[in-house]
Amino acid sequence: MKDMGIQDSISAISTPQGEGAIGIVRLTGPDAIAIADRLFYGKTLSEQPGHTLHFGSIRHKGKILDEVVVGLFRAPHSYTGEDVVEISCHASPYILQTLLQLTFEEGARPARPGEFTLRAFLNGKMDLSQAEAVADLIAAGSEAAHDLAIKQMRGGFSGEISRLRQQLIHFASMIELELDFSEEDLEFAKRQELIALVEKIRKLIRSLSESFRLGNVLKNGVATVIAGRPNAGKSTLLNALLKEERAIVSEIPGTTRDSIEELINIEGILFRLIDTAGLRDASDKIEAMGVGRTLEEIKRSALVIYLFDLASTSPATLEKDLKNLPVRAPVILAGNKSDLATDEQKETIRARWPEALMLSSLKRENLESLNRALIKALHAENWQQESAIVSNARHYHALQKADEALKEVLNGIHEGISGEFLALDIRTALDALGEISGEVSSDDLLGNIFSKFCIGK
Repeated sequence: MKDMGIQDSISAISTPQGEGAIGIVRLTGPDAIAIADRLFYGKTLSEQPGHTLHFGSIRHKGKILDEVVVGLFRAPHSYTGEDVVEISCHASPYILQTLLQLTFEEGARPARPGEFTLRAFLNGKMDLSQAEAVADLIAAGSEAAHDLAIKQMRGGFSGEISRLRQQLIHFASMIELELDFSEEDLEFAKRQELIALVEKIRKLIRSLSESFRLGNVLKNGVATVIAGRPNAGKSTLLNALLKEERAIVSEIPGTTRDSIEELINIEGILFRLIDTAGLRDASDKIEAMGVGRTLEEIKRSALVIYLFDLASTSPATLEKDLKNLPVRAPVILAGNKSDLATDEQKETIRARWPEALMLSSLKRENLESLNRALIKALHAENWQQESAIVSNARHYHALQKADEALKEVLNGIHEGISGEFLALDIRTALDALGEISGEVSSDDLLGNIFSKFCIGK
């Protein structure tokens, strides 16, 4: 691995910019404690044990810059695995920037984005998937995203993948050993045992891959399009779910010409509700653009709420609309304006679509049933009990690559190909699985991952 400056001592402000009660300047590296000692007026930090706090002051130009508390963490028992010092001061931008500059003057260099966590990975404090989960945890905007990140930080599925990978390494070494004794025609790697292991790994990979759809939307928010004909009450429904007047509501059909997106948290899961232009033959160029955008939003969505007017939509019209919907995602059928519809109209719809919801956006009636339907359509009722959910696209693609290679291993065994080619396919699978935890990684990959972190983490 080329020089990444990991022998340097680095520092950064680890709290958000702006005024606040507390700010933290963090240092790590071989000289972190010595640098802090030269700035800190109080106990001699180099003589203190790790995992201790010390009160004192920082001085600048002969006067006190601030009174601070210094947290001392000695290697290897720290976040980065190196000596770490965290200086807690008042979160004045002037104090923080001055203190940071003083650390530079004493020998530290500015930390790059994610460099503290990169060092934790390089020093074996966490694997690569756990390091990526740190960034996910920082960015988590909902309980679901938070819990996913916590599970991944605690090992997630990477521990199980690593154990199975070690067994596969054993078989790879046995097959490569066979190549050294090819003239004796010996078989060190029992093929039936290898088949059983490969099938076990592929079963796990399939389970993890299938969880990616759920994990991805839990992490990033569920793109949920509210679609329907003009005047079905889509904007009224958006306002009702948000409990605020976000979208303009009018009795004039075609009021919404562009997509409006808002976030709502339902049972700890973040949904991105997208109110769209009504679906019909457009009467002008601008409306046609809105309808086109609606169709694109529907194609990209994770869920679709198809809203129709219970009081005025015939079953034949609804059937046609649903048939023409360009959707790949689950569709929740919701009849609006139930307060205006007759019992006969409701029963007619129920007879054809038993799962259809009956609600009134204007009167905010039966909206809880829609919330429950959203959770159910996502198959997220028991997501918290799932032992492992993939939410990272890089992990998903690595799993797909590994599965394809393992499929070739099975094909090769059944076709009786030589151990040389079998070992090559196993090695491809091992590399793909190793990319998840970082057992196989490149400088470019690490640079790409950690560059997305905030500075100071």
